[in-house]
Amino acid sequence: MVALALYFLIPVLWMIFASTKSTADLNSSFGFWFADIHFVQNLKTVFVLQDGIFLRWMGNSLLYAGVGSLGATLIAAAAGYSLAKFHFAGRDALLGFILGGVLIPATVLALPTYILLDRVGLINTYWAVFLPSLGSTFGVFLCRIYVASSVPDEIIEAARVDGAGEVRIFFTIVLRMVVPALVTVFLFSFISIWNNFFLPLIVLNDERKWPVTLGLYSLQQSAQSDPDIVRTVVTGSLVSTIPLVILFLVLQRYWRSGLTAGALK
Repeated sequence: MVALALYFLIPVLWMIFASTKSTADLNSSFGFWFADIHFVQNLKTVFVLQDGIFLRWMGNSLLYAGVGSLGATLIAAAAGYSLAKFHFAGRDALLGFILGGVLIPATVLALPTYILLDRVGLINTYWAVFLPSLGSTFGVFLCRIYVASSVPDEIIEAARVDGAGEVRIFFTIVLRMVVPALVTVFLFSFISIWNNFFLPLIVLNDERKWPVTLGLYSLQQSAQSDPDIVRTVVTGSLVSTIPLVILFLVLQRYWRSGLTAGALK
């Protein structure tokens, strides 16, 4: 466990130390300790870069990841609930078809996705990033398993007897009972969309619509001609991880409640 923790933490620690250094110290000092502190200056450089383009990239990433993960979670919950509680012809075949999507690499789907978006005129628009992010095969599978084990058929039947419609049952009963699964799908979707690089690279031409991952990559490409860009990229990378850390710390209690819920029955 210690070795595994070090494997994940060492790059983060290097990024923290590197974001406090000047360009000269970044190249000459020990990577895992502080030199002269220039963290505030580095932050100012990041935020004033090209009239605040970094903040625009961060806002785009929050928009893409926030809206996309909410939509992906809702669709996965609805699909998982349908596959778990409704009996219809071809249900098992449909589930197998959905799970087969997990085996297809995202890079294989890049060209078909681009062609489809181009034919409907969505290239270089926010929808070009939103729409492909709404499908989560892992989310559908997880919600299906969680609904099947955590939502008793008796509760659904009782709601139907009381006159509740299927939509009302889903939104007022089922969603409340599967919150830990929803949080898990939301977090996985949010992180996946936030870290998404290849899709925005091929569908977005306007740099003001880029997410932060693509923006930092474009800065890194110019580091060969301007070495000062390196510390800007490192500091920007550190700033871009803060929303992910905050989101995980805020939502982790729902995971804990889901793990302990079964012990109280």
